[in-house]
Amino acid sequence: MPVRTGNEEGAYRSLARELRTALREGQYGEDSQLPTEADLASSHGLSRQTVRRAMQDLVAEGLVYRVPGRGTFPAPRGERYLRQFGSVEDLMGLSLDTDMELVVPLQRQVNMAAAGRLRLDTDVITSLSFRRSHDGLPLCFTTVSMPPIVGRLLEDVADFTTPGATSRHTVLGLLDARLDQPVLEAEQSISVGMVPGAAARSLGLTEGQAVLRIDRMYWDGERRPVELAVSWFHPDHYSYRVRLRRSGL
Repeated sequence: MPVRTGNEEGAYRSLARELRTALREGQYGEDSQLPTEADLASSHGLSRQTVRRAMQDLVAEGLVYRVPGRGTFPAPRGERYLRQFGSVEDLMGLSLDTDMELVVPLQRQVNMAAAGRLRLDTDVITSLSFRRSHDGLPLCFTTVSMPPIVGRLLEDVADFTTPGATSRHTVLGLLDARLDQPVLEAEQSISVGMVPGAAARSLGLTEGQAVLRIDRMYWDGERRPVELAVSWFHPDHYSYRVRLRRSGL
């Protein structure tokens, strides 16, 4: 899966830089909504996909956050914990107010189970593991598995190759900006599992303790699996809430 190149690449980076400057100069107040993707596409003569890539970069950098059905807003200057999952973009915005600490750096390994779920012809995958925290409290331990051809797109990211490195990246956000096809779909499964040793040590839990487990599989526009993320959550620091509403009312 090659990196996207061409005029689109320069256009999206230029738009992201323009919006980044406007945000840092305070041109958008914390309660003000940024222009919609359609408005930006029209005013800048760009495609919606190009605008979306620029917005996703700002989300990944923690400069803006998205509220489904309302729009995109500047990130508050104070600490705020957001867990509004209505789209793939919302998952990319996990970096808004959480810190990622790399525990196991990017590496190739044999993992038959993950390779099978990624529909690979080989048992070799690329993986990394990290702990995500909020306000100094550990939230979750996540292992990300990818096809090796996808993992190569992250080999130049020091925050993914240096043990102990901290950042506010999301693997998903960086991959989406580098894949030849954007990430369009995610499938999530929620269960309770016995936390394994590495996750337990990272979260300060007892190995084998029952905790919330969330698996997320991401596909690109051609329905190719590009990332499998398995996360174990600290029961005292994290809760998962979903609001449901009857259709037609």
